[in-house]
Amino acid sequence: MTDFQAEFDAFCAAHGAPDRIELLLCDLNAVLRGKWLPGDQVGKLIAGDVRLPISTYAPTIMGTEPPETGLGIVAGDPDGFMRPVPGTLKPVPWADGNVAQVLVEMTPARDDARISALSTRQLLANVLDRFAQHGWQPVVASELEFYIVRARSDADQPPEPPAHLPDAQNYENRVLEAFSPILMDIESASRAQGLATDTLIAEFGPGQFEINFHHSGDVLGAADTALLFRRLVRGVVARHGYEASFMAKPYAREPGSGMHVHASVTDAAGANIFGGTDLLKRAVAGVLHSMRDLQLLFAPHLNSYRRFQPNSFAPSRPDWGYDNRGAAVRLPETTGKGARLEHRIAGADVNPYLAMAAILGGILAGLETDFPLPEPLGANQESPVAPLAHDWLAAIDRFASSQFAADLLGTYLRNIYVAVKRDEAAAIMPVISPAEYRHYLHRF
Repeated sequence: MTDFQAEFDAFCAAHGAPDRIELLLCDLNAVLRGKWLPGDQVGKLIAGDVRLPISTYAPTIMGTEPPETGLGIVAGDPDGFMRPVPGTLKPVPWADGNVAQVLVEMTPARDDARISALSTRQLLANVLDRFAQHGWQPVVASELEFYIVRARSDADQPPEPPAHLPDAQNYENRVLEAFSPILMDIESASRAQGLATDTLIAEFGPGQFEINFHHSGDVLGAADTALLFRRLVRGVVARHGYEASFMAKPYAREPGSGMHVHASVTDAAGANIFGGTDLLKRAVAGVLHSMRDLQLLFAPHLNSYRRFQPNSFAPSRPDWGYDNRGAAVRLPETTGKGARLEHRIAGADVNPYLAMAAILGGILAGLETDFPLPEPLGANQESPVAPLAHDWLAAIDRFASSQFAADLLGTYLRNIYVAVKRDEAAAIMPVISPAEYRHYLHRF
């Protein structure tokens, strides 16, 4: 009996035989693609007989396949062979009927155990292997922000917050009470799927919320959780007649949504190597050293760059500070078991595997190389360092020529990611905004 057969049998014992299994493949943009497999055909998945074009890993956000990737029809669009990710078979509480879901990866052949080089989950696993070579284990926890908005009838409509919300709902319990039916269903579905959710708060923007996840040494599982929580929230919120979005900046004049990541590193004995040592500062230096080159992984889309504004809780410079939420890297604690850094640059629209791989890759670089560390930010102190890229194309170009990015992702995956981003930019940036017509058309 295979491991997945045992996992499937345990699922059936707990929940009954599923009507279908939703096979979820994470692409470069963290869009979940795949197939629905009838529950009575699970043997095909176990035998490795479920296929999907290998190019499914690397479409644009619009779903198209840039020929510059060398994938898709350019290569004859060959199939990959789906493999379930162990431990990810879960119920889908918001679906009608008895539905299961499972994350999948693809291999190039039925009898080949190697996960495709296009897998961002495997990339993160490779970074973790590099830590293991030192006898180290990263520990991470993420925080995800999102908005609940009124249901729209057209995808081109701008979002509108639900009615009767304060302009600034910052930590207001009344907002949590007003949305308690939705939030309780989110928490219930999270428990059913085994997602390690912690506290839930009302964030600043109207209809904005934040979920915190528990710290975990299972970094792949933590990234899985961030990915699957977004799907869960959208599914649950839709059942209540609203939409949920993890878009980085859905409102021009309201706070954006981020994915903050807390990270520390333990040694073979389980001790936090950051506590009471200079290694925490070395890790910070490595993260700051790589932040400009890897900005595209933290801000992957056109809309992502709207978060980077002065006096914002989304920092726009590669700086750091002690318990300073205006800094890109915040140190909440510097001694003992809780010593860690908080990386605050990434938007909620990121691919969690890529974002965590980039953060940990920067930490590892700092631990291995003694980079210079600027002075920390103080209260009311203006950052002395230059801003990060303020536009998407500049970030794409820097990433495309970055040796650090090539070393982290491998040149093959870096170049494919760049091709996907450039194709996305070519499709989206030429579109003339309604604001341009409103202010320019009748004046010139």
